[in-house]
Amino acid sequence: MNGLAAWGLALPFVGTALGAGCVLFMRRQLGQGVQRALAGFAAGVMTAASVWSLLIPAIEQAEAAGLGVWAFGPAAGGFWLGVLFLLLLDRLIPHLHQRAARPEGPPARLPRITMMLLAVTLHNIPEGMAVGVVWAAVLAGEAGAPAIAAAEAMALSVGIAIQNFPEGAIVSMPLRAEGASRGRAFAGGAASGAVEPLAALFTILAAGLVVPALPWLLSFAAGAMLYVVVEELVPEMAEGEHSDAGPLAFALGFTLMMTLDVALG
Repeated sequence: MNGLAAWGLALPFVGTALGAGCVLFMRRQLGQGVQRALAGFAAGVMTAASVWSLLIPAIEQAEAAGLGVWAFGPAAGGFWLGVLFLLLLDRLIPHLHQRAARPEGPPARLPRITMMLLAVTLHNIPEGMAVGVVWAAVLAGEAGAPAIAAAEAMALSVGIAIQNFPEGAIVSMPLRAEGASRGRAFAGGAASGAVEPLAALFTILAAGLVVPALPWLLSFAAGAMLYVVVEELVPEMAEGEHSDAGPLAFALGFTLMMTLDVALG
């Protein structure tokens, strides 16, 4: 793996760690309005990345493979596989919103902090897969296969890192509010992003064995990411009293990611 790809895989984790570092300097928990805005921003970035960095390149690679009018097939099929994969994980890993929806039920066996970390880890898996699959396409191009430009892959890495900064704060600040020390809250927030480079590296290793499956892998990551947007981020940005902060932040994140991808791609 070349140095540029290594940086591309590391950037999302760096963004999460920097965001988690906010807990070392801020004394108060994030307000609900701020949390909704951050969730909307993350949702906008992930939605734009799913379209421009994943689904469109998947269709283009399928067209280059000679599928013609059927080039949508791998994109549609991989998209649904990604959705179903996240649906399965959603059933297996406990979520905070599930606990909140059933306050009258039996107490959860896992501490709230542990549940929060598990939920964010689930959220980060498709992001890591998305980064991994675009860099796998770049590396495949270096080996002579149809590929994605390195600048386009770096645009996705930068976009995910940007949206991971507020995400790191969203994790570390509530951990601090739950009673964790600043050091533990920072470590928990940073650790929540550690799954991303691991998922990216695993995806690259898998994609290297099956280069023809790259259109499926790209769209798989898109389906997984959009599942997270609809299941986790959209409800979060709409919680509480009516506010335009979430939708406006969504539009800002979407525009930023679209601009990065088009300008660098």
